[in-house]
Amino acid sequence: MVKFKTFAAGLVTVSAGLILAACGNNSSQGSATDNKTLNLSTTAPLDTIDISKSTGYGQTGNVFESFYRLGEKGKVTPGLAESGKVSKDGKTWTFKIRNAKWSNGDPITAQDFVYSWHRSLNPKTASPYSYLFSGVKNADAAIAGKKSLDSVGIKAPDKKTVVVQLDRPIAYFKVLMAYPLFGPQNEKVVKKYGSKYATKAQYQVYSGPFKITGWNGTNDTWSFEKNKNYWDKDVVKLNKINYQVVKSNNTGYQLYQQGKLDLTPLSSEQVKNLRSNKDFKEYPYSLVRFLMYNFKDKNVVNNKALNNRNIRLALSLSIDRNVVTKKILGNGSTLPTGFVASDLAENPTTGVDFAKSQKVRNTVDYKPELAKKYWKKGLKEIGQKSLTFNLLASNDEADSEQLSQYLQSQWIKHLKGIKINVDNIPEKSADSRANNGDFDLYLSHWGGDFNDPMTFMQIPMTGTSYNHGKWSDKQYDKLVNRGANEDANDVNKRWNDLVKAAKIVNSEQAITPIYQQTTSYLQNPRVHGIIHNTAGTQWSYKYAYIK
Repeated sequence: MVKFKTFAAGLVTVSAGLILAACGNNSSQGSATDNKTLNLSTTAPLDTIDISKSTGYGQTGNVFESFYRLGEKGKVTPGLAESGKVSKDGKTWTFKIRNAKWSNGDPITAQDFVYSWHRSLNPKTASPYSYLFSGVKNADAAIAGKKSLDSVGIKAPDKKTVVVQLDRPIAYFKVLMAYPLFGPQNEKVVKKYGSKYATKAQYQVYSGPFKITGWNGTNDTWSFEKNKNYWDKDVVKLNKINYQVVKSNNTGYQLYQQGKLDLTPLSSEQVKNLRSNKDFKEYPYSLVRFLMYNFKDKNVVNNKALNNRNIRLALSLSIDRNVVTKKILGNGSTLPTGFVASDLAENPTTGVDFAKSQKVRNTVDYKPELAKKYWKKGLKEIGQKSLTFNLLASNDEADSEQLSQYLQSQWIKHLKGIKINVDNIPEKSADSRANNGDFDLYLSHWGGDFNDPMTFMQIPMTGTSYNHGKWSDKQYDKLVNRGANEDANDVNKRWNDLVKAAKIVNSEQAITPIYQQTTSYLQNPRVHGIIHNTAGTQWSYKYAYIK
């Protein structure tokens, strides 16, 4: 099975440098003087422009392109592949590459895809996202150094054809192929620059609608400029997107008011004051904040407690998620139905949201009286009158302190005999402790890599690297494996497998969801055509324009 990305602080699917969170300007100023330039911001400097080494692809679909692109609502749209066909057994994909060029004028060939995949799978590269190749023939073995890169199931029989062999059908493979990670790399350019490759904007070439300029590896400003060699350049209206690092929401708001930004994210306090502003806009994201429980807790008493379903249900039912979303956050974030995000995937036959189907009654509702009953029952079952838990959280998260304090107060208020010690520590330390199983409760989160329930459902699988709580359930594993293997080619059977599996996690409260993230912005009403997706490559400016 596929390994997972870390539940580190910040948006999981995108690194701080590549999230490039858009920020904005007042509708009466700014871009009024230039209808070809978009001004955006980011919370941190760009960290890398090497697709093999990136820890996220929130914005890089604008400069790097794969076989496909993500369009509105996560729909797959044309990219560098002119066509793509899959065999009846779902294990062989054949892509025909269109006549496209790199930003330096070199032709993009099928071999560029093979080279790129080999580079990302090479153990020496240590690609953070190499786990997404799992399911491609021999990819896992290549990552582990057990098989040669030449044995991996990607071949280029000619300059325009890429053939991919899978170990098993992957239902979401086409969506996955819109990820920049699976796009081409120019071997000639990589070898030309050697250790300098991708360390500055000029030491890289680009396959997407834009190319990066003005980035020297450490600076706080850079631009995306229209790539004149892009195959579909005629639909790209913007000439330039300017980025600047803006670490404070208040600073972003001021820059927006001055017309120096076209889109700016808002803090919870700003949302409360600006919700009625005509420029107010919400962009949801498939990121769920949740509690993980340590099922292998080294503390004998806490081990028994956290392995007790009644204790976990008591902890979940004590949380008023309406208070969390409306008062603590107040930014438009929504109530979860379970650990899989809403608006991520729909039933292929009925169109019903997976999140609606996964819901189990009395698991994520606010039921303090029921929580007390479960708590009392759980304590009796483990022979304890009181419990002390450490709650681990990253203080790099904006809401961490308030949220952990709220959880602490709610549990003390409703659950007699509980004591909560909060450890709000830096992200790296929290992540290290989580990896080592050094926690009782862990305030974590996950953001979807692609628009399919599997991006979440692989988290609690037995033995996966980032199943920090070490929860394990044979029936859950069986259902998810069945959905990924024998039922992979039957969309309805696969869907039912995954719904049943999700209900197990939610019924057991193996993971307790708290909220699903929505980020609110002020957006210049003259800016149109921005495509935002809840998973994968979130932001696309290919069709953006200023009216």
